Amino acid sequence: MLMLPAAGFAATIMVYGDSLSAGYGLPQQAGWTNLLPQRLHDDSFDYKVVNASISGETTLGGKNRIAQALSAHQPAIVILALGANDGLRGHNLETVRANLDAIIQACSKRNARVLLVGMRLPPNYGAAYTEKFHGIFRTLAQRRQLPLVPFLLDGFADNAALFQADGIHPTAQAQPLILENVWKILRPLLKRQ
Repeated sequence: MLMLPAAGFAATIMVYGDSLSAGYGLPQQAGWTNLLPQRLHDDSFDYKVVNASISGETTLGGKNRIAQALSAHQPAIVILALGANDGLRGHNLETVRANLDAIIQACSKRNARVLLVGMRLPPNYGAAYTEKFHGIFRTLAQRRQLPLVPFLLDGFADNAALFQADGIHPTAQAQPLILENVWKILRPLLKRQ
């Protein structure tokens, strides 16, 4: 886990995701979560960023470890960016929704504000499954009254030049674009310390 210290007793933003947030295949410090502290500093926000993302993580894994992560980091804000691996593996969508909802409720009980990050699947999974998968995030955000980043890779998902050779993980050049997608929704949630 990457911990980036801030001065004093800054509130914590915990990024809780999978390889797209863990910086899979990127040079150290190149991931969007590593760019976030500088963006916070540049806009005069005093927050500490903890990246509790794990490559390969599913919503079930996230549900199973959320209590420990909340206890360890006591975040004010949780950027919840899980679900992509569930979708790519064709997991039951009701189970995915229930796991995400359990994570959201655990955060709420600890007074952590959740920023939900949506994902989309490649079209080869079929229109019915991909639309229902994407709808999970929108529905949860509405039901739990959460801010939502509709799609983490919005604006460049169809640009192969911004993805590593596996076609799944964005390159270092794409990380500022991911940060911008998150920042637009995160910025209004932040408080000056």
